[in-house]
Amino acid sequence: MLENCSLCENKDCIKPMKVEKKLGKGTAKIQIEDDGTYFQVNQDGGSRKLEKAKISLNDCLACSGCITSAESVLITQQSHEELYKVLNFNKTTEPSQQRLVVISVSPQSRASLAARFQLTPLDTAKKLTAFFKNRGVHYVFDTTFSRNFSLLESQREFVQRFRRRTESKQALPMLASACPGWICYAEKTHGSFIIPYISTAKSPQQVMGSLIKDHFARQQHLTPDKIYHVTVMPCYDKKLEASRPDFFNQEYQTRDVDCVITTGEILRLLEQEGISLSDVDPAPLDAEFSCVSGEELLGHQGGGSGGYLEHIFRYAAQELFGIQVDGITYKPLKNKDFQEVTLEKDGTVLLHFALAYGFRNIQNLVQKLKRGKSPYHYVEVMACPSGCLNGGGQIKAEAISSKDLLQQVEKLYEMVRTVMPETSPEIRELYEQWLKGETSKEARKTLHTQYHAVEKMSSGFNIKW
Repeated sequence: MLENCSLCENKDCIKPMKVEKKLGKGTAKIQIEDDGTYFQVNQDGGSRKLEKAKISLNDCLACSGCITSAESVLITQQSHEELYKVLNFNKTTEPSQQRLVVISVSPQSRASLAARFQLTPLDTAKKLTAFFKNRGVHYVFDTTFSRNFSLLESQREFVQRFRRRTESKQALPMLASACPGWICYAEKTHGSFIIPYISTAKSPQQVMGSLIKDHFARQQHLTPDKIYHVTVMPCYDKKLEASRPDFFNQEYQTRDVDCVITTGEILRLLEQEGISLSDVDPAPLDAEFSCVSGEELLGHQGGGSGGYLEHIFRYAAQELFGIQVDGITYKPLKNKDFQEVTLEKDGTVLLHFALAYGFRNIQNLVQKLKRGKSPYHYVEVMACPSGCLNGGGQIKAEAISSKDLLQQVEKLYEMVRTVMPETSPEIRELYEQWLKGETSKEARKTLHTQYHAVEKMSSGFNIKW
C-alpha cells in the first residue's frame, strides 16, 4: 500500500509498503475510512486494519526516494545538540583546545523567524546574534554576503556557456545548482545525462564554508579544524549538501560547514530554553561577512530563492546583446511554480529563461530535455514548491494557514533594500585578496564544485515522480 508523507506541508511523497498476504478464497477490497485508516474487506464480510507505512526523515531528505545509510549517519551529526556540545566543551577546556564558533544565518531563515515572532528582519538578526553570542558563539554572519559570489559566478558561467552553445549541445540550458534537494535528485535519478547541464557554481552555504574555513581562518591565525562553522538554513537537504565529500578538507580533516541547523530547529532550541526571541535584547551585527549598511540589512532582488534567474538574465542581456533590462515580466505556464521570462528584439527571442519549483515541474522539465524539446537557455530549479522560503526546514504554520504564513514570510523577506552584487566593494576586494582575481584558477577552484552520477540501487524506493 502507499502512505502519504507527513514530514512536509505538501504531503505529496509516497512510499511502498509490503503487505503480507493471507491465503484465502476470492479477492479482497481496500476500504479507506474518513480518518484515513485502511481496512482490507474480504468477500465474507470480514475486515482487518492494515498497517500504515511510515516515511522517516531518512526516506524524505533526498527527495529522489531515499538516502544512503552513510548519508543518514552524517546528518545525525548535524543538530543543535551537536552545536551545544561544542559550546559546552569550550567552557570546560583550556583555551588552546577550544574552537572558534561561527554561525552563518540564511535570509530565508531570518524571514521565517521574523514572521513567527512578529519582528522586522533587522530586529530578528540583532536578537538572534545576541542569543547565540550569549551562549558562547563568537561570530554570527549572513549568507546573503556569500550569495554575492554565487550570483556573480553563475552570471559569468552562463555567458561562457551561451557563447559555446554551438560547440557543445550540453552547454545549454544551464540549470541552477543552489538547491541540494534538486542536485541529489539529479545525481541519483538522471545521473550522467543531466549533470553536464548543471551550473558548477557553489551554493551560498558552501561559498560561506570556503570563506570561513580558508580566508577567515587565516585572518584569525587558525587552521580550518579550529573553527566550528554552523549554518542556519530553511532546508533539511542542506545537511546533505554540507556532508558531501567535495566539501571536506582532507589535510585538516574538517568540513567547510560542520553543522546545519534548520529554522525549525532554532525555534525548538528557543522553546527548550523557555525563551522568546522577542524578549532577547539585541546585539550589534557582525558586519564583516554580512550584507549590512549601517543599521540597514541588504539583500538581492529576484525572489526568495536567491534571485538567480533575474541576476543572470539582466547580466546576460547586457553582456551578450548590449540591452539594459529594467523590469522583468514573468509568464506563468501550468502553475505559478513554472514561469517563463524572455528577452526579445525585433520579434526574435534572444534569451528564454524559466523557473521550475517542485518535483512535478522538475520532472516535466527533465523529460522535455530528454526529448530535445526544451526551449530554455537557463532554468532556476528549486525542489520545494514556492521555493526556499517554503523550505521543509522552515517554521510551520499554527494559528494561520500555510498560505498566509508564506505570504507573511515573503513580505518580510522583501523588506530589505536590494543591491547588485557587482556594486559591492567588499566582494571586489575579496576577489583580489582571497582569490587572486575574478578569473583566476583560485576563484574557479574555490567557488565551483562538481557532481557525481549515483548508481541506482535495486530498491522499492526507486519511484519516478
